[in-house]
Amino acid sequence: MRLGVLDVGSNTVHLLVVDAHRGAAPVPSASHKSVLRLMRYLGDDGAISREGIDAILTAIRGAVATAEEAGVEELLPLATSALREATNGEEVLALIERETGVELRVLSGEDEARITFLAVRRWYGWSAEQLLLFDIGGGSLEIAAGGDEQPDVAISVPLGAGRSTIGFLPHDPPTDDELDALRAHAADVLSEARTAFADLPAPAHVVGSSKTIRSLARLAGSVVDGIGTNERSLLRRSQLDDWVPRLAKIPADARTALPGITADRTFQIVAGGVVLAETMRAFDVKELEVSPWALREGVLLRYLDLLN
Repeated sequence: MRLGVLDVGSNTVHLLVVDAHRGAAPVPSASHKSVLRLMRYLGDDGAISREGIDAILTAIRGAVATAEEAGVEELLPLATSALREATNGEEVLALIERETGVELRVLSGEDEARITFLAVRRWYGWSAEQLLLFDIGGGSLEIAAGGDEQPDVAISVPLGAGRSTIGFLPHDPPTDDELDALRAHAADVLSEARTAFADLPAPAHVVGSSKTIRSLARLAGSVVDGIGTNERSLLRRSQLDDWVPRLAKIPADARTALPGITADRTFQIVAGGVVLAETMRAFDVKELEVSPWALREGVLLRYLDLLN
């Protein structure tokens, strides 16, 4: 079966097309990505501007065309924090459906955490035992932990890389004071979030997912042998603490010359690094493993699980 996941996020509109069936790993066959950085289109009243709405519509039309060309049998469209929190989100969702025929399912932050956790659990398998997951999106940070496919605790906090950039790092490159303010804010938010996990067993594996974390791992992390021919990507807090201040001194348009820093992440990668480092510090994590599967794969797996 050829399936497509259309993810309207805070940073990108991304279509992933896969060939999949129950009991097997989804095999990617096509994709379509538009970089929007929707947070920059939010007005003081929290509404997405007309320019932002037009950008969303253009991106979705392009993704739908790609899905049709790829022969997608079922499209699974979803939206996350940018549309979830916009004060005109309901109106924008109705307009999208009217103009493109796509009815987006808006995920809550907890939904995002739980679905991503499912994907990571399937990737690592039952032998991984207790997992602790960090996933940094554009608008929010999801944290989940547990020993089963459904986490025991799953939360979302407003520490996404795009949101943190716009809220705390207005200059390019950011100033030291701006970086310190973001660190202090993240530490405060995470100190409160940490209490929800206080009674859980210690994790056997701490895992990071999302493009931001994969980019940081490619830039600053390490690669070690895994099972069979697979390699595991690791990222240590000490590596982040070394790299993020250096990365913050480089203008955004020059960061793409570095390994792992793509054009769609260059403006928010510093904030993502700060948030990840503070998350690891709050949870006393010195090293995490990087999962190639995240939200979109979780959506596919959940859909396949529900098929008769």
